This record gives sequence, structure tokens and C-alpha cells, in this order.
Amino acid sequence: MTGGPSFEVRGLTKHFQGRTVLDHASFRYEGHRVVGYLGPNGAGKTTTLKLLTGLLRPSEGEAFLDGVPIAGRPKEALARAGAVIETPEPYPELKIHEALQMAGRFRGLSPETIADRTRVYGAKLELPPMDRRCGKISKGQRQRVVLAATMIAEPPLLLLDEPTSGLDPAERIRVRNALLELKPRSLILMSSHLLNEVTETCDDVIFLNNGRVVRQGSVREVTEAMVVREVEVEFVAPVVPAQMQEVQALTEQGLAIGPRRYRLRFDGRVETRIKILEACQRIAPVLEYSPTGSALEGAYLAVMGEAVPPPPPPSAG
Repeated sequence: MTGGPSFEVRGLTKHFQGRTVLDHASFRYEGHRVVGYLGPNGAGKTTTLKLLTGLLRPSEGEAFLDGVPIAGRPKEALARAGAVIETPEPYPELKIHEALQMAGRFRGLSPETIADRTRVYGAKLELPPMDRRCGKISKGQRQRVVLAATMIAEPPLLLLDEPTSGLDPAERIRVRNALLELKPRSLILMSSHLLNEVTETCDDVIFLNNGRVVRQGSVREVTEAMVVREVEVEFVAPVVPAQMQEVQALTEQGLAIGPRRYRLRFDGRVETRIKILEACQRIAPVLEYSPTGSALEGAYLAVMGEAVPPPPPPSAG
């Protein structure tokens, strides 16, 4: 057992009906942080989480929680872990407070702790009135009840399978804020396909494609390794295309996306990026100068071998 919470997989592999769903995946994380697990549908993310929670047995390799092998000692390995896999739902006949109490009793919490944390997580996740029956609330509300039931024990290890999938933007913010509050005392592995959510929540990221880990590292390392080839510039006042001749000479393509805003594609060299900014500043004061889109989105597309789509044409009118 390590000093802090940890999870690890070593050569973890799973075959289904002659098809390899997870192919010798290996990674290890320890401490208090959120690790994003990214990949397209069918990449093997849910399979990994099922193997980490003992819901599936590996074809090859090993999985550990807190240094304890899941295959040999599942009860001990999972003692300090909480998990939400494939959006389970609470029993419909239970009232919300009954569902949370049941989860708390299962984890050995005292009645006083259960009552206190029911209030805390009910407020953090903005749950409906506690006397409402789970079968009478919306799908998103039921999902938040399940997350509250998982968080109520404040487990040192938290394994979440796309916890905000299907939630509306306001609900996603509530869940994100609750996870950020848990981060200083928990190690969280969270699969997701929402790149902005990973950027806002995660410290590290693992990219999975076709069952293989293709890249892993801190979010900062992964995004900083990306070569910026497109920037957007916004001037404080309208600028007509004729004024952009010096800038256009430094770029491969330039599009006006508004009277004050241009999208510029260039060779990716830092020196060119600096020269473009200097040329823009000679035209008019610059309000904003930044890479287009999300840096993590660019990293995702590059790692997965997908082409970055071209910028849209300027809108008419």
C-alpha cells in the first residue's frame, strides 16, 4: 500500500469474442489530482474502468488500487474507492434522502456524518427536495443523485465513467465544481469526451485509441507540445482587408470573421507568429491575439490522427 491513493494498470488487455478491446494498457498515478481518460467511442475507456473495479476480468495484465491487486483481493482493493460506471440509476421507489442514506450506510458512515454530507452534497449538486422519489425526477437529476451517493463517503479514489454525459451545461458546472472541491483529498480518474471539461478539471490526461494508450502526460505538457498554426486577432476598431496586406504576406491564409476580427493560418514557427502580431499592431491596437480553438482539442486530433478541419468560410453579411 502506498502513502497516497493510487491506481495502476500493467499490460492490461481484454478480448471480447476474438476482438481486442483493450491492448496492453499501462499507466500509474498517485496523489491528489484528476486524470482525464480521453478517446473516441469504442476506444476501451469503459472497459478499463470495469477492469479497475472488478466488473470484468482481464484477459492479460493486472490492475491495482492503492497497490492492491483487484483480481486477487477485490474487497481490499475497492475498500477506499468509489465508482460510477455506465450511468447507473437509483432505485426509483426510494426518496432521494433514502438513496443517499443507503449509500452512506453501505460505506460505514455514522448517521450524523450521513446527515451532514447529505446536506453538503445536496447543496453542491443542487439536488431536488430530498423527499422526492427518484423515479419521479428527471434523468439529469437522477444522475446527480448517483454522483452524490458516490461522493458522500468522500473516497480517496474515485473512478468515473463520463460523469457529465447527458447533463445540461448548468448541471455539468455543478458536477465539475464538486469534483474540484474533492480534488485536494482524492485521486480521480474520469473518462470524458468533453475536452473543455477535461481542460477545466484535469491535471493529467491519458489518450486511448483502438484499445491502446497512445499518449499520456500533464494537460500542460500535452497542450504546450502542440504547434500553433492558426491564430485569431481582434482589433479595437474595424479593419478592412486592404489594411492587412503586410499581415497577409506572412500568412498562408487569412479570413475576415468580423469587422474587427481575422483568422490567420501560418507556418507554425514562433518567429512568424511574433512577426504577425507586430504587423497587426502597426495597423491598429490589438485587443486579443490567441490560438484558435482549444489547445487540448488540437492535441486530441493530432494524437488520434484526425485531420484538423479547415476554418469555416466567413459568414455572409
